Amino acid sequence: MTTFLGPDFLLDTPEAQRLYHEVAADLPIVDYHNHLPPAEIAEDRHWDNLGQLWLGHDHYKWRVMRWAGIPEDRITAPATDREKFDAFAEAMPRLVMNPVHHWSHLELWRYFGLEGTVLSPDTADQVWDHVNAMLPGKEFGARGLLRQMNVKFLGTTDDPLDDLAHHKKLQGDPELVVAPSFRPDRVFQIEAAGFVPYIQALATLTGSEIRDFDGLAEALLQRLDHFVAHGCRAADHGIELLDCGAEYPSSQLDDVLRRRLDGEVLDSADAAALRAALFVTLGRAYAARGIVMQLHIGPLRNNSSRLLERIGRDAGTDSMNDFAIAAPLNALLDRLDRSDELPAMVLYSVNPAHNAILATTAGNFQDGSRPGKIQAGTAWWFNDQLDGMQRQMNDLAQMGLISTFLGMLTDSRSFLSFTRHEYFRRLLCRMIGQWHKDGLLPGDQTALNDLVRDISYRNAAKWFLD
Repeated sequence: MTTFLGPDFLLDTPEAQRLYHEVAADLPIVDYHNHLPPAEIAEDRHWDNLGQLWLGHDHYKWRVMRWAGIPEDRITAPATDREKFDAFAEAMPRLVMNPVHHWSHLELWRYFGLEGTVLSPDTADQVWDHVNAMLPGKEFGARGLLRQMNVKFLGTTDDPLDDLAHHKKLQGDPELVVAPSFRPDRVFQIEAAGFVPYIQALATLTGSEIRDFDGLAEALLQRLDHFVAHGCRAADHGIELLDCGAEYPSSQLDDVLRRRLDGEVLDSADAAALRAALFVTLGRAYAARGIVMQLHIGPLRNNSSRLLERIGRDAGTDSMNDFAIAAPLNALLDRLDRSDELPAMVLYSVNPAHNAILATTAGNFQDGSRPGKIQAGTAWWFNDQLDGMQRQMNDLAQMGLISTFLGMLTDSRSFLSFTRHEYFRRLLCRMIGQWHKDGLLPGDQTALNDLVRDISYRNAAKWFLD
C-alpha cells in the first residue's frame, strides 16, 4: 500500500526507486535562482517561531489560504504569528493536491523530524510546540537550514543599486557559495513612473551624468562589474512584456532617452527600441564576462489593487499572461548571436503554453561552445508542480536534449523551500524509470545514473560552481 509522501512517493517502478534512493537523494543542491535575503544568510538569522519562519514572506501560502476561505486579517497583518499559523493549519486539509500541501509536509518532515504528522487544527499545537523547541538550535538558523539540505550554491536576486555588503561578508565560505544575480528590471520599465528617479539614483551612485544612451550603458556596466567583483555568476531579467523594437542609431536612442528623462511619455515604438538596445548592450556585456543571462517571461503582476494597496507587491496576486513571445524572443537572441555575442542563457515562461516555444527557440542558437548553451529552463512558478514539471521535461526531452538540462530551482523567499529539489528529483526518477520500463532508454545503469546526476546536480554545478 502506498502511503502519503512515503519512502517511495512517486517512485512507481523498481528502476525509479533505485535511481532515487541510490543516486539522487543525497546529491548536493545548486539553487541558481531564488529570492532569499542575503542579510539573513550573512547574519545566520534565527526565527522566534514557526509562523515567522514559514509564513513571513511566502506568498504561495498566502494565496492558497485566501482561496481556502481564510480572511486577510489572519494571513498578514494584524494577525500574530501564532494566529497566522493556526489559520494555515485550518486551511491545510483544503489544500490537497496543491503542491503547497506536499511541500509543507515535506518541510515539516525533513527539517524537523515530524514524519507522518499531517498538519491540521488537531495537530497544530503539537507541530507548533515541537518546531519552536528546535528553532533556537544551531542547525535551525539560516545557515543551518541550508546545511541540512546540502545546499552548495545560492544565486540570490539583487538590484543593480544594491551595495552587496552582505555578499562581501559571505565570500570565501568553503561550505556555501552565495552569489548575487544582477536584476536590472527597473531600467527596462521605461514607461513606469519610477523610471526617471531610478536612473537619477543610478547616476548618483556611479558618479555619472546620464543624459545619453552611452552614459546609461556605462553606468550599468560599472554596477555589473561591481557585481562580478562580488562573485556574480548570473543576471536575471523579469520580463512582463516581451517586445523587440527597431534598431535605432545612437543619436536616435540618445534623443529617446533624453525625452524620457525630461518627463515625456514615450510612444510604444520608442520605448520598445530603447528596451531592445538595453537588452543587446547588457547581453553583450554578460557574454564578455561569462555571466549567464536568465529571462523570466510573462507574469501578469499585482492584479488585485485592493491587496496591492494594503500589502504591497509580491502579495500573491500575480498570474499568467498570454501574449505572444516567439517572434520577439527569437529576434532579440538573433541580434546577439549574429555578432557571436550571445551569452549562455536560460529561458523560462510562466505560461506552460510556451514550453515548446522555449525548447525550439533554444535549439536555434546552440553553437557548440558548451552543452545546452541556451536552456529551456525548468517549469516556473505556477508550473513547478507534478504535471507542470512533467510537461516541461517531456517537451524538452523530445524537442531538445534533456541530458543537458540544468534542473530544479526554488525561486523562493523561504529557507524551508529546498525540499522542492527532492520533489523534482523524485519526479525525474519516476519519468526515467518509466521510460526505461517502456523500452525508450537503454538499460545501461551507469548511463541512467549519470543522467540523473547530471540533471539533478552536475549540469548546474558546471555552470555556476566550476
